[in-house]
Amino acid sequence: MNVRFAIPKGSLEDSTFQLLERSWTRVRRKDRTYHVYLDDPGITVKMLRPQEIPTLVAEGLYDVGITGNDWISEASADVDELLDLEYGRVRLVTAFPSSHYSGLDAMIADYARKKRILRISTEYLTTTARFIKSCPSYKKRFGAKEPLIITPWLRTGTNKDVQIHLSFGATEAKPPEDVDAILDVTETGTTLAQNKLKIGDDVLVSTAHLIANKRAVRDIKKREKIFDIVTLLRGAVHGKKYLHIYLNVEEKNLAKLLRVIPSLKQPTISPLSAPGWYGLNTIVPKTEYHSFIPKLRRLAQGLVVHEPRQILELEEISRAETRYTKRAPLKRPARTTRAKKRR
Repeated sequence: MNVRFAIPKGSLEDSTFQLLERSWTRVRRKDRTYHVYLDDPGITVKMLRPQEIPTLVAEGLYDVGITGNDWISEASADVDELLDLEYGRVRLVTAFPSSHYSGLDAMIADYARKKRILRISTEYLTTTARFIKSCPSYKKRFGAKEPLIITPWLRTGTNKDVQIHLSFGATEAKPPEDVDAILDVTETGTTLAQNKLKIGDDVLVSTAHLIANKRAVRDIKKREKIFDIVTLLRGAVHGKKYLHIYLNVEEKNLAKLLRVIPSLKQPTISPLSAPGWYGLNTIVPKTEYHSFIPKLRRLAQGLVVHEPRQILELEEISRAETRYTKRAPLKRPARTTRAKKRR
């Protein structure tokens, strides 16, 4: 039984393929198609828009997927988040052209006081509505009323004084002529500043996540393959954070070296053919590498450095998988009355 794996097309696409290529030995895709082939016949991969992936995984059309947690939140998708993949980092923020507002809460209060309609443009309709309703000034002025959400095919909500307009892109270009504020993603804030917009609130920070359908991850036939995927992707994520180093050290300096050199657990030490010398290899964090180079220079010789493709913490993944084997299986939806009558 194949595991169906949805991966994102668009802004997360290049980084996702870089991760896949570190995780599997062969990743292949044909031009102008959406199917991707791994060197594992048990996994079927297809590229989709990241906005669609949380719902498709939650509904069981795909067993696992990669998408930003901004879209998981937007879809209110009932999925298991298995792994933060630590790329595609963006901030979801409010922004507006007027500099005297400290945030959207102050803007809502001012517009309500002046009896002006507040219009906000965004691709994140439910996230924006949720954030607006959390603002104290909105609760005070409008209570539990739902902001009016406007799309070309749907209008929902009762509060016409605060409106959320669906954006199909270039959201930062909408104010001030079309709307009063926006809720959009940004990496550096540069594009917003170029469009003379000021960031008001940080709504959430998003990175790419591996998610799973709740029923699939509890399915004994699929769970092992799903955790193969978790193991390989987690290994690639961790591999980018470390360096694998080899060096030679004289016996008289070995104890000093072991006191200063970091490792995942303990370094591997092997005697060399030359009497009184040892070879040492270990995994060190990239962030600490340059700080202990001067110490290595005084204590060791012949330093060789490799960037590992993956670091597979197999015991951690096994413990994570065990948690799912111990959970009670999800109940299947009850059959309808009509279905029972047909039996």
